[in-house]
Amino acid sequence: MSSDPLTQVAQGPSGPAVGAFFDLDGTLVAGFTATAHAGDRIRRGQARIGEVLGVVEASLRYKLGRMQFERLLVRAAGYLRGESLAELDAIGERLYSEQIAARVYPLMREIIEAHRARGHTVVLSSSALTIHAEPVARALGITNVVCNTFELDEAGRLTGSIVKPIVWGRQKAAAVQRFCDTNDIDLARSYFYADGDEDAPLMGMVGHPRPVNPRPGLAAMAVARDWPVLHLSIPGRRGGAANAVGHFPALGRAALGAAFAQLALRVRRRD
Repeated sequence: MSSDPLTQVAQGPSGPAVGAFFDLDGTLVAGFTATAHAGDRIRRGQARIGEVLGVVEASLRYKLGRMQFERLLVRAAGYLRGESLAELDAIGERLYSEQIAARVYPLMREIIEAHRARGHTVVLSSSALTIHAEPVARALGITNVVCNTFELDEAGRLTGSIVKPIVWGRQKAAAVQRFCDTNDIDLARSYFYADGDEDAPLMGMVGHPRPVNPRPGLAAMAVARDWPVLHLSIPGRRGGAANAVGHFPALGRAALGAAFAQLALRVRRRD
């Protein structure tokens, strides 16, 4: 079989019963999309110091294995309680244009088009929230999104909670399975592109697993099962593949960096 991912798709099965599932952070986009939102809130003075410190603490605790992803996501949603989803969606669109579009891997754009040319059902399947995932999906012409969603009140404002079950790990695999059952997708003929160790359950369910810049656990599984691995980078961007590593500490660094920048700006204004 050819090692070229575009040729692999062209020579593989065709038709809408074949799913092409794409993770977001570290797979379609270098790094973690939420960093753009965290930094924007801090720069605009919308995030209080407690939120900044909370992001940093949660980031480190998650990295050290002391916080479950579900608790981390719910905690982040709590900071946005009372916000308008429509306004957050508009911010997401703006941040995609300003920051995230330049971080989309060029080869992944081509791979998406290759799947579309074969008539596959293309899906963005991510543990990200809608405000992070949907702008990327729309820009790339992906109409199917499986991700985490905010719980809303009658006025369309965030309650501070996430709709359960949280889409992550085995629950993400279950959510994709439900999507396949509803849309007559055959997982045994489908593709899944992802970088995270937590995506191993779904990677093991598809007929064409495609680890992308895989983290250690997924990389080891790819070697053991002889899965083809994609190593991607952004032309002209330093540390392309490494940008996919350490998502949540990156969020913490972004929060700290933006906070110090905002503090310095306020000091200069007072001077």
